Formats: sequence, structure tokens, C-alpha cells
Amino acid sequence: MELIEGIQQRKSIRAFLDKPVPKDVIKEILSIACRAPSAMNTQPWEFVVVSGEKLNRLRAAIVENLKKGTPIVPDHLVVGWPNEGVYKDRQVTLAKQLFKAMDIPREDKEKRAWWLERGFRFFDAPAAIIIATDKVLGEAGPLLDLGAVMQNICLAALHFNLGICIEDQGVLYPDVVREHTGIPQNKRLMIAIALGYPDPDFPANQIRAEREPAENLTTWVE
Repeated sequence: MELIEGIQQRKSIRAFLDKPVPKDVIKEILSIACRAPSAMNTQPWEFVVVSGEKLNRLRAAIVENLKKGTPIVPDHLVVGWPNEGVYKDRQVTLAKQLFKAMDIPREDKEKRAWWLERGFRFFDAPAAIIIATDKVLGEAGPLLDLGAVMQNICLAALHFNLGICIEDQGVLYPDVVREHTGIPQNKRLMIAIALGYPDPDFPANQIRAEREPAENLTTWVE
């Protein structure tokens, strides 16, 4: 797949086939991703890959905390979106697309809770990549660099016919994640990426989120 084609075709995948991703493939994806740019070549990213029964136990523990109503205490600041305006409008537009595809009525609280839970289960992906960084770097400093390596993971995955979903639900209970992965306290859990072979029959996987045209977001100074 050509680079530009990959950028244009990339989308979030929210259901995966019950098929493991070979370890060598994940290794190659991460090796490619590490060519991402970073400030002064600091390369502030670290990866923890979870799969198999370890991942099943992790997602079960996270969902247990979710259902108990355990407060989330993420290692990083969760972005607070405004309740109105263009950013909220874009969120609502995507939610409507997904709920329509999945036949989830607005008033159906049970189905909506089921949908929410799927994110905390890493969308039942066969593998999850947790991106972490060292706490010595501070919270905001490495964010741009981590975004770059995250995008590289997304694009490299396409080369191997894999799908991904970037999701912070997987790291919103960091102590649970640490318990099941051994990640030390001096590492800050930043984001999770669900990884696997897309389920072509899952309705939400047909959704491609809309994008604002670049001309609406660009100011030319000439």
C-alpha cells in the first residue's frame, strides 16, 4: 500500500477476527514506527504488547472495575471536551453514525453500556499495544513525539492488513494495567492501541469518520 493511500484509508477498527497477530509482525511494526521524529531525537516512547490469556485477564479486570464504578485515575490528563461548539458537534456526528450502524437507540441504556464496555475491553482485539513514557520527562513534554510514533504504528499496521483503534480506555485504570503487565510506577501510561485483523462483517467497521476540509482550517499568509 502506498503511503498516501494508507493515510487516506486509515480508520478506526472496533471489532477483530479471532486470529492472533504473529509476534514477528508486531515487532516489525514497532521497528518501523520508531523511525518517527522526536524532539532532539529523545525518542520518549516505550511499548508494552499484551496478548493471549494475559490480555484476556487484563480486559476482564478493567471491565470489573468499570462495572463497579471504580473512579478512573489516569496517569495523564484526559482531554476535557466542551459541551457545545464545533468539537462537540464532530463527536456527536460520529456517535450518531456508529449508533445507527450498530442499531443502538438513544434510549437503550443497556446497549449503550455494552458499547462503552467494548472500548474498555480493547474491542476484543487479539493484541494491545500500550504506549508509555518515563515520568522524568513530565506529562506534556513528549506528547507530540508520542503522537508521531502512534501514527506510524497505525500506518505500518495497514501494510500487514491489520486494523487498529487508538483508545485511552485501555489505560484509564493504570494500577490495574500495572498489576497485569508489570509496568513500573516510574512509567506513565499514555494510550492504548487495539490491534488485529478487522472483522469485515462488523457494522461499525464500515464507518469512516468525516474530516473537515483542509481549506476550512487553513489561513494563507502571503
